[in-house]
Formats: sequence, structure tokens, C-alpha cells
Amino acid sequence: MSLNKKYIISWTLFDFANSSYSAVIAAVIFPVYYANIIVGNVNGLGDLWWGRAISLSMAIVALSSPFLGGLADYGGLRKKFLFIYTMLCISAVACFSLLDRGMALTGFILIVIANAGMEGGLVFYNSFLPQIAPREFTGRVSAWGFMVGYGGSISALLIALYFVKTGNFSFVWLMVAAFFAVFSVPAFIFLPDNRKQDTLLNSGIKGFKYTLKTFAEIFKNKNSLKFLASYFIYEDGVNTVIVFSSIFASVTLGFNSQELVFLYLIVQTTALTGSFIMAKPIDLWGPKKVVTLSLIMWMSVAIAAYFIKTKMLFWILASFAGLGLGTIQAASRAFFAQFIPPGKEAEYFGIYSLAGKSSAVIGPLIFGYISSTFGSQRPAILSVAMFFIIGMIILYSVDGGHSNIKQKHVSNLNNTAGIIR
Repeated sequence: MSLNKKYIISWTLFDFANSSYSAVIAAVIFPVYYANIIVGNVNGLGDLWWGRAISLSMAIVALSSPFLGGLADYGGLRKKFLFIYTMLCISAVACFSLLDRGMALTGFILIVIANAGMEGGLVFYNSFLPQIAPREFTGRVSAWGFMVGYGGSISALLIALYFVKTGNFSFVWLMVAAFFAVFSVPAFIFLPDNRKQDTLLNSGIKGFKYTLKTFAEIFKNKNSLKFLASYFIYEDGVNTVIVFSSIFASVTLGFNSQELVFLYLIVQTTALTGSFIMAKPIDLWGPKKVVTLSLIMWMSVAIAAYFIKTKMLFWILASFAGLGLGTIQAASRAFFAQFIPPGKEAEYFGIYSLAGKSSAVIGPLIFGYISSTFGSQRPAILSVAMFFIIGMIILYSVDGGHSNIKQKHVSNLNNTAGIIR
């Protein structure tokens, strides 16, 4: 299978679109706005509410995604589900413009809807990867998606910065909704539809049945099971860092809104650089080596953050962290793709999402609880390092994640030898 440019461009453009949400809403501006302005972060109360909202939305996605993934496979609904979840997220984000000080519960509900829409849609977005890219190119195509996504993050943050400077936060949320909507259109037009195999009712029954079967298959395959266990733990750390990094910088180190935008712009720039540099090595070295190197880096970042007390040192640390931000996500996605049988992409990525999203239920809750208990975010950020250490130990025992290019070369040699014989 050769690379279809139309598929690749529209697929990566969707990452460009949704990264506006990831950067502005999930990571930089809205978390601080909600925790400090809408809730009021006295004694870590804003951290607690934000952690609960993220955890609940992730729980919804984690519980529903494996079954909806099966329904998408057999009912030919993959692209339709991607559209529905995307529109759900966009609508909720647009409604953020109606929030005012003290509307903690309303904000909580909208966050849950928006984040469930965003993260739920990623299940179906990810499931297109094995369909549009040959096996030996999944690593670099995955990295291209993240690389283009960082371009989207940077673009959205630069636009948001103008409104932040003028204090028009409502326009920030409306801008993100529009940005996400406009740049996701090519995906809904050009990405391939999966073939409908049965009626909706039968597809639902089949989806449920084969999702259970997929669970059984993964449990029988010790390596895919160990990878998911490792991913469950270390992705918890990654998700927790993403959703609390801006609040940590704001509350503990005193960053204002404009400084946070500039900080994240630097992070996204270094993340884009890292994704560009590591796109080909994911295929050449194999995703296992790349994930391991990324985990060592993330562990070092979490430990260093505990001791940092000045903005300048945090600027440097955040820039370093950005280099591995997209790399670990792209390599993990390519790693898991090696375990997926053809035709079961949505089901398997539903379970992949179950591992990643259900882990994100635990991390934010732990961070919020430790922060409110100790009245300090430093012990909370230090606890994140344990997720990376444990995840790396489990990953070491996984037999997989080798170079696809080397495997293809060996396969070609074996085929040639067979012909000669």
C-alpha cells in the first residue's frame, strides 16, 4: 500500500484543528481561568474541581470507547462518530463564553462534555492510522500528525494571545470553537469511509461481542497486555502533566496569563522540533526504544519541577520537556498499531483509549487530592514521576516495538530465499 496524500493531509489537518483545544482549553488558558476565576483556587479548591472534571470526562470515554469502536467497525460509522464527538466538543467550548465567576458547576458540566467529545473523537481519529498508512510508515505518519498538531497549537495560541492581552476571554473560547470546526472539515470530506457490514442493531451486537473477544485476544497475548499495562501507567503521568502544568506554573511560580501563553508557545515549538527529529527514528529504531528514552526524560522533568523555584528555570525545563511531548504519544500509537490485526483498528484503538483514558481518571484525582491536602502543588508534581518509573519497568519486559523497516527487510530476504529454493 502506497501513501495516499489526500488521506494523510486531511488526517494530519484534523490534528491541526483539535490541537487548538488541546493547547488553549486543556493545557494553558482555560485550566487557569476555571480554577482561579470561575472556582477560586483557595487551598487548592480549583485544582480539585478541575481534576474531578477531567477525571469524569475521561471515565466516560474509557467506558464507552471500546464498545463504540466495535460499533464503528461493523456499522461503517467510524467517520460519523468522529463528526458527532467533534461537534459535541466544539459546541461545549463555544458555551464557555457564557461562564462567569462562581459558575463552578456549570463550568464543570461543560468541561466534562467538551473533554469527552474531544477525547472520544480521538478514538476514531487514531483508528484511521492503520487504514491510511502502510505498516512500515505508521511511525512517521503518526509523528507527522503530532507535528502538524503542534503547528495548530502554536497558531491558536498566537491568536488567543491577542484576546488575552485585551482581557476578552470569551472571544478566546469562541475562537477555539471556530478554529476546530474549520480545520476539521477536510477530514470529514476526504478520509475513507469504512465499509458497513451489517444493520445498526446487529452492528451494535457484533461490536459488543467482538469487543469482548478483543479483550480476550489481548489478554492471551502477553506482550500486548504488558504494553497496555505500561501505557496505562505512564500515560497517566503524561495526561496529569498536561492538564495541570499551566495551573502549577500559575499558582506555584506566579506566571500570568500572557507568560503562560508564551511558555506554551515555546513548549509547542520544541515539541514540533522533537516530533520532526524523531519521526523517522520511530520506524528505524522501533517505537520501544523511543518510548523508553521519552520516559527517562519525563521522569527527570517531574523530579526537577519539584525543586524549581524561579520562572527562568521553569522556562528551561518546559522547553526540554516539549522535545518529548509528541514523541512519546506518536511512538506509543505506532507501538500499539503493531499488535492490531487488519480490520479491527477501531476495536483495538477503543481498548487502547480505554487504557489511556482510564489512567487519566486516576492521575488528575491524585494530583488534586495531594495539592489540596498539603496546600502545595510541589508534592503533587513529584508523585507524577512514579508513573513514569513504573511504566518504564513494565515496558522493558515487552517483546515488541521493533523496527518495522528491519522486519520488512527480513521478510523480503526470507521471501527471496524461498523463491531461490
